[in-house]
Amino acid sequence: MNTRMTRVLASLTYGLAVLCGVAFAGAALMRIGDDGDICTETTFWQNASMTGGLPIGEGVTASGSATRLCQSSPSVAQRAADLGNVLPWLLIGCLALLLFSRLLKDVVEQGPFTEAVSRRLTVLGWLVALGTPVAGLTVGWSQSWLVGSMVPVITDTGPELSGPMILVLAGLAAVIMGRIMREGTRMREDLEGTV
Repeated sequence: MNTRMTRVLASLTYGLAVLCGVAFAGAALMRIGDDGDICTETTFWQNASMTGGLPIGEGVTASGSATRLCQSSPSVAQRAADLGNVLPWLLIGCLALLLFSRLLKDVVEQGPFTEAVSRRLTVLGWLVALGTPVAGLTVGWSQSWLVGSMVPVITDTGPELSGPMILVLAGLAAVIMGRIMREGTRMREDLEGTV
């Protein structure tokens, strides 16, 4: 299956994977080398009353949904937690794009119903299905710990899942499709062998 669209898409996804890898390295280097403030947001004070803090009219109430916290001269642990807020999703995105571009390259070279394509689809599915909660927990824990280190009054800073967990279903669907394609490929090979 050597269509122009598939070739272009394979090249485009590979370029995006490289770009995402450069963004990952750049973000890591910038955050490690930066000696400025680090900031995070928390919803701990969600819907808290802000009376007296804003110039509002009579009979008007104000509440906040998110509070932005910034730490000047952060510790090494706070810098590491700040890295954990950004890098996991960039890494998962970069790896998923790279695997998808390799899958499309195999489709162009060998056709869609081959052992290599089904294997790559299964690996991509497992990466997305397992990488999504791992990245979500890493980001959620990093943010919770960072908030707890900035505001010692907050004691309930347990790990949270951050990000779109619906991707787990998409990953599992890719795993299932990869297995179906693998069985279809084996059945086709058996049929060709008997004819």
